[in-house]
Amino acid sequence: MIKDILVNLSYGTSRDGVSNYALSVAETFGAHIVGTAFAYPVMASGVRLPANFIRAQQAEAQERAESVAVAFDEATRRAGVSAETRRIEAGIGDVPTQFAHIARRFDLSVIGQFERDRGHPTTNIVIEAALFESGRPVLIVPFIQKDRLKLDHVMVCWDGSRAAARAVADAMPFLTRSGKASIVVADIQSAKSADLPGADIATHLTRHGVNVTIERIPVSKIDVSNTILSYAADTDPDLSGIPGCGNLFLAGRHVVCLPR
Repeated sequence: MIKDILVNLSYGTSRDGVSNYALSVAETFGAHIVGTAFAYPVMASGVRLPANFIRAQQAEAQERAESVAVAFDEATRRAGVSAETRRIEAGIGDVPTQFAHIARRFDLSVIGQFERDRGHPTTNIVIEAALFESGRPVLIVPFIQKDRLKLDHVMVCWDGSRAAARAVADAMPFLTRSGKASIVVADIQSAKSADLPGADIATHLTRHGVNVTIERIPVSKIDVSNTILSYAADTDPDLSGIPGCGNLFLAGRHVVCLPR
């Protein structure tokens, strides 16, 4: 059950897209949402800088954080969602760890994908910290994502591993609301094998009321990632569970395959 959502309001991402998507998740689950606006000056470490320059950078950082916080406040008011915004001052190197520690107390974190031409790539480090330090599910909103949350088709990759089991368990609130769920198995066994990988987890999900199909894709061991990417591009899921990291989900079909 998702009742508490944390969203990273980072500059350098598509703020409207991230906020709108996170708000649509909150609306779907009737959840409270908290936006974090970090004020961090972008300065090189280990370099002596004039005091006036440092103060100017700090003021600029606070202005940027305030701008994203105000925009989020306005969006939550328009949506009528239970929400709050936290404005946090931090050094640029402290932001990822702080966000991950805050995320431990939430059911889900929503983070926007970094856009290379917009600001400092701190968001990428925040994503990594949330994945490996929070212990909680993380949902990534690609910078090209425009739609709000849809759950007509949810895709979860399955290889029987601990990470895959974690992904299924964390995704259960989404799966039980989905129109259909594809259990995608990149099967490196013979295509003629009588065994059907994924059958047990499909049965488990069916008992939870999920409309499940098993998509078994014969593939060579060295081409698993590309095969999953191609399947996602062809089937266009609304939400994907990512192989290799059990607590990561991605809006849309823009799947990122992570190593196990």
